[in-house]
This record gives sequence, C-alpha cells and structure tokens, in this order.
Amino acid sequence: QVQLVESGGGLVQAGGSLRLSCAASGRTFSSYAMGWFRQAPGKERKIVAAITWSGGSTHYSDSVKGRFTISRDNAKNTVSLQMNSLKPEDTAVYYCAAGTGGGLYEYWGQGTQVTVSS
Repeated sequence: QVQLVESGGGLVQAGGSLRLSCAASGRTFSSYAMGWFRQAPGKERKIVAAITWSGGSTHYSDSVKGRFTISRDNAKNTVSLQMNSLKPEDTAVYYCAAGTGGGLYEYWGQGTQVTVSS
C-alpha cells in the first residue's frame, strides 16, 4: 500500500515556474514507477510525465516536453515535477500516481491545483 500527498501547487503568471512535490508513505516506494497526471475542468485526466522505479528513464507528454522535469529521491520517498515556462493551458489539478508498471497506476494522491494566469 502506498499513500501519496502532493504539495506545491498555486497561482503563477504565465512564464513562471512551480515545483510540485509528492511524498509517499510505505517502504516499497522505490519499487514503483511514478507519474504526474493533470486534469483540466471538463477534460479527461492525462499523463504529463513518468519516471521508472530507478529514475533511469523518464517520459513526457509532447505538451510539456522541454519545460517540465520529473525526478525522484527514493531515499526520501519523494517525486517532484519542476514546471518552467508555464502557460495558461497548463492550468489543471495535478495528481501524483504510483504504479507497478505497464502504464497502470494503482495509487493516487488527492491532487493539487495549478493555475497559470495570462
């Protein structure tokens, strides 16, 4: 069982930066792939970035590639999402998720709101 708690959301102007963090409980955090998803009002939840259990491989959606960076610290049971050059279309609730692989995520955080003003 893994419990996830996101933090770091807020209001920022376009072009600004935010850093989201996700703290995980459980001794097996390092065995999970981690992902960041987002859901804008009226839209489906979509993956933004993902990282393997070791941190050796990452994946980004085309919409954030080059602007967002996902990282993890298995010693601290945390995964982060550094978001730079934010755009109004990045506005959404951002969720942290943990999965055992194959693109399936079994555990989810409660979400943190990110609002980018133009």
